[in-house]
Amino acid sequence: MEALALSVSELTGRIKRLIDSDGALASVAVRGELSNYKVYPSGHHYFTLKDAESSLRCVMFKTSAGRLSFKPESGMGVVATGRVTVYPRDGAYQLYCTELLPEGLGDLYAAFEKLKEKLRREGLFEPEHKKPLPRFPERIAVITSSAGAAVRDIIRVLKARWPMSKVLLLPVRVQGAEAPPELVGALRYANRFDLADLIIIGRGGGSIEDLWAFNDERVARAIFESEIPVISAVGHEPDVTISDYVADLRAATPSNGAELAVPDCEEMAQLVSSLGGRLFRAQEKKLAALSSRLEFCASRRALREPTAYIDGKRQEVDYLYERLGSRLERAVAGKRQSYVRLAAKLDALSPLKVLARGYAIATDGSGRTITDALEAEIGSTLSLALRRGSLGCLVTGRTEDKDGEG
Repeated sequence: MEALALSVSELTGRIKRLIDSDGALASVAVRGELSNYKVYPSGHHYFTLKDAESSLRCVMFKTSAGRLSFKPESGMGVVATGRVTVYPRDGAYQLYCTELLPEGLGDLYAAFEKLKEKLRREGLFEPEHKKPLPRFPERIAVITSSAGAAVRDIIRVLKARWPMSKVLLLPVRVQGAEAPPELVGALRYANRFDLADLIIIGRGGGSIEDLWAFNDERVARAIFESEIPVISAVGHEPDVTISDYVADLRAATPSNGAELAVPDCEEMAQLVSSLGGRLFRAQEKKLAALSSRLEFCASRRALREPTAYIDGKRQEVDYLYERLGSRLERAVAGKRQSYVRLAAKLDALSPLKVLARGYAIATDGSGRTITDALEAEIGSTLSLALRRGSLGCLVTGRTEDKDGEG
């Protein structure tokens, strides 16, 4: 039976999956000599890594190439780090390079990565530990070599941008075995005696060996422990050191460190002028509004004739007083008439009127009114109330009302 034939794409895909599944090829370092090194307009770098017996196609994309700390050239011995996989279009395997170092720097790079990971785990790079830089520092301590171009660039930029700041140079060595202790000593000295509001520490560009003092753990911890904010200004834009990670702010170059340390006095002057103009216009606008308000208020009758309002209210009070008096008089007259009517009714019903017509009111000894002859016992004493005075009477007889109930 004839074996099932694979397409070229299927075979290439299988080989790619096999290579991609090999964890050892996901991150590998390869030593060799650069050959046919080319930089395309896209910013990607293409080259071949070879030795006496074999060659390996490599590509470094723009993002990774931007971090190169040297200029690669054909014939140069290097150590390339990246992942190996298959490029399906050509059916060839190649190295996708993420790091490229001159040969001999592999050990330094490994030490750099080891220390960086250690300090990262300890939290020395965390944003919450970054101290804010003073907006207008009065004193700036510069820790660098007194003989290098970096110190001249820093002082020149500081004086040009913000001449009001006092610059204090703490000269130290910036490379070699003696450099780390001197850098640490200068940092601690500046903090102990509170020499400045801000520290710039750094040096000019150089090889990775030249910059190695700024990858020293002692220097990193001294920067982290500094109570004064620190700007790390080491080397050029692609150069990155441990000091950059620990410092409160990283500058691309020493000159850039000085630019970040202070504002530009010309920009500040323009800002002040702009703010002054805005303030002046705002005050003009406010004064115009107040003037308009004053004119409006001055035109009001209450201010032109301040007693007019009171006079009007006085007239209103007089009118209300008159109306109240009229209402009170009508109310009193009505009540008086009602009183007379009620008094006449009450007088008509008064028992005194009855007595005045010759009638009498008989009461027994307990003061109870006698209205029925049967209520009085023969021989009892009654009191007869007359119009004037009363009589005490003895009941000697009684006559019953033939038409009544009794």
